[in-house]
Amino acid sequence: MINYGKTFIITTSVLCLSIAILSEAQPYMMQLDRWEVLQPSIGISAMHMQLLHNGMVIMFDRTDFGNSNISLAGGMCRYDPSDTAVKFDCSAHSVLYDVASNTYRPLKVQTDTWCSSGSVLPNGTLVQTGGYNDGDRAARMFTPCGFSETCDWIEFPQYLTQRRWYATNQILPDGRIIVVGGRRQFNFEIFPRADYRSIESRFEFLRETTDGSNENNLYPFLHLLPDGNLFVFANTRSIVFDYKRNRIVREFPEIPGGDPRNYPSSGSSILLPLDETNNVDLEAEIMVCGGAPKGAFSGVKNGRGFARATSTCGRLKLTGANPSWEMETMPLPRVMGDMLLLPTGDVIIVNGAGTGTAGWENARDPLTRPVIYYPFERRFSVMSTASRPRMYHSSAVLLADGRILVGGSNPHVYYNFTNVEYPTELSLEAYSPPYLSFTSDSIRPKILTSGKVVNYKTLFNLSFSIAQFLTIDLLSVRIVAPSFTTHSFAMNQRMVILKLISVARDGLTNSYRINVLGPSTAEIAPPGYYMMFLVHSGVPSSGTWVQIE
Repeated sequence: MINYGKTFIITTSVLCLSIAILSEAQPYMMQLDRWEVLQPSIGISAMHMQLLHNGMVIMFDRTDFGNSNISLAGGMCRYDPSDTAVKFDCSAHSVLYDVASNTYRPLKVQTDTWCSSGSVLPNGTLVQTGGYNDGDRAARMFTPCGFSETCDWIEFPQYLTQRRWYATNQILPDGRIIVVGGRRQFNFEIFPRADYRSIESRFEFLRETTDGSNENNLYPFLHLLPDGNLFVFANTRSIVFDYKRNRIVREFPEIPGGDPRNYPSSGSSILLPLDETNNVDLEAEIMVCGGAPKGAFSGVKNGRGFARATSTCGRLKLTGANPSWEMETMPLPRVMGDMLLLPTGDVIIVNGAGTGTAGWENARDPLTRPVIYYPFERRFSVMSTASRPRMYHSSAVLLADGRILVGGSNPHVYYNFTNVEYPTELSLEAYSPPYLSFTSDSIRPKILTSGKVVNYKTLFNLSFSIAQFLTIDLLSVRIVAPSFTTHSFAMNQRMVILKLISVARDGLTNSYRINVLGPSTAEIAPPGYYMMFLVHSGVPSSGTWVQIE
């Protein structure tokens, strides 16, 4: 039943026609995906990426390898007496990329951002934490502005209480950010730190999950759960952690197989979409894919060769009396792969290698073919081949137009473009999944208007047009939090499927208006900017930005 002002009944004949149209318009079956090189060089290798709510992507590398291939604007230079490579540097190590115009400009970052972490505050400001050397205690902030304006990094070099190198960030329901772990850091802290010192920050779980060499639990996988606690995965173990009381609420069985999944074994993890469409308890399910076998990192260092990457994925439903891992096998073994949620709720795994581990010169057999995983059907599809390998220090983010932006790959100590098997990559590529094929245009919705602000448990309106509306049962509204992606983990990424209340014709041909209920709680959708997609029959609209508050 669709509400067109009054009730409109879908007759049997219309429903049969809808099913026939749907069977002819399955975009995934046609494999009409494609790759496109957007920029042959942006001057830096995009080790870290964050999409901002004004359509810009901020990217950065590290400062301690020497000059990049792009100069700072206006003859600016950075002087850093503690830099280990070059103390007077007139090149940029961060850029701001404008998706709409496919242009970029240099940004000035002073302290070393190598292997750092980040989250976006509810007001849209990126908070970026840690790094190496003079950057290991730094907090940096970038507030979005227009591309032609002069916004740049603002830095607070000694803001953090501990060194944060290979740490993980997660936005919290109250808009603060938790920063967890890092090399030889078995603790956590909160940004901003005003009331932090009243909290005991020791986190022994991180000490327990080292393998004796402080490895395989770096960049722990963090996911905020609907009850406000954190899911934390390190090495092979996982827990539910109450950060407010600093206690473990629950511990799960180890992921089967015994293969570590965190850096440098570098698998990846996502929280599958949270579905608020049914009036039942919200189910949270985690997925962890890929990695490298135990001992693979030391095996490369000791000359024993490059071990085959892990090919398994584990799914863990966190509800129920006795949660257990359900294992599946990817069509390609993969280490250093990036897992991202597509607007459809499917999962893409892109970048990485088939053998070895993370680390300089530590991997071989680059995987240039992403796979898409369909959680409901529990199947994988191998997709089209990219033009270049993306291995260590590559990254990827979902864009509002539904494409995947891919950049980076520098498996060397310094930038190296010649006489190496895998040269440093300064290029940007975009991957268009099959749902962006022209064959799906007739059933692709287009958002016409929507509110800029969405409140919790509050109805809001959205207008859209579509050439061929099949049935309301094939329509859903989803919000996606953009990720801070680095080292094979997309921090803060989450999707919430909102409750659709009604659909009505909007008075124009092929134009409709829907009523949607905002997310229930800040634990389900922390405050901040989200991309909102309308998905019809597996085909998403372009996203529009909304602020949850």
